[in-house]
Amino acid sequence: MGLVYNRKDSTEETGKNIVFNLELAQKHVLVTGANGQLGSELQRAAAFHPANLIFHFTDVNELDITNPTAVDHFMASHGIAYIVNCAAYTAVDKAEDDVERCFLINRDAVKNLAESAARHNAKVIHVSTDYVFDGTGTRPYRETDPVNPQSVYGRSKQEAETLLRQICPVSVVIRTAWLYSVFGNNFVKTMIRLGQEKESLNVVADQKGTPTNAADLADAILKIINYTEASGDFKAGIYHYSNEGETTWYDFTRAIHALKGITTCKVSPVTTAEYPTKAVRPKYSVLDKTKIKEMFGIKIPDWKASLEKVLEEL
Repeated sequence: MGLVYNRKDSTEETGKNIVFNLELAQKHVLVTGANGQLGSELQRAAAFHPANLIFHFTDVNELDITNPTAVDHFMASHGIAYIVNCAAYTAVDKAEDDVERCFLINRDAVKNLAESAARHNAKVIHVSTDYVFDGTGTRPYRETDPVNPQSVYGRSKQEAETLLRQICPVSVVIRTAWLYSVFGNNFVKTMIRLGQEKESLNVVADQKGTPTNAADLADAILKIINYTEASGDFKAGIYHYSNEGETTWYDFTRAIHALKGITTCKVSPVTTAEYPTKAVRPKYSVLDKTKIKEMFGIKIPDWKASLEKVLEEL
């Protein structure tokens, strides 16, 4: 059933399960997609959060969320109070051809979680994306702005948001963007590798957004749970979270190389038209984070400061 965390001074280890027992009113938290970037950061952060929270970290091998029976059995047998859904089909270009599987994981699985959460009186925190917007905006996108996804991936995530909010109103949707981490494969690691291997790189310079350190997002998610536990008030709704500031993929790459001391690779700016991809990317996807900061008192680091922290660890 994956990793189970609940803090205490004494520890009992059994195979892959790690259980910390504590005599408190305990709440069980199901985290799906636990082997991904965000799920991995949540695993790392969970040990430093309130001891009454028992985290069940699962990926597809422990819980297939596309199977509604399996989801409902897990929810009932573990008395889940919160679901944090980090699972997603994120191969944006591949999704244009792999439509059925993309929707199965990104929409239908979320429907399964929502229905089970509604039956078992659980709260849901679901991670969504900037791809629900068409990218034609000129100011940071607010949660109330109209959605208009331009890709299969974006449509699957937008439909998931709608279903979740309809089926389980006691839910939080967090849209994020340009996620990276010390874990898994991501743009930051790719640019480091290519910068060390190649003499030159062309990087898109007319798509603007904000990189998000998955560790910062994991911390924000846990703060929402902690706030709810402390106040008894679960502030359901749609929220935006990315690091502060804005940049382009080109300038993001230059910052990565500068911080890593990569000087032998020339990085040149190109347009989206010069670097076509199967799926349409939003040209502008900076997110307005005012709501999540005001609702939960969350302080969000600047993207450059967070990038520096990750590169130091890498």
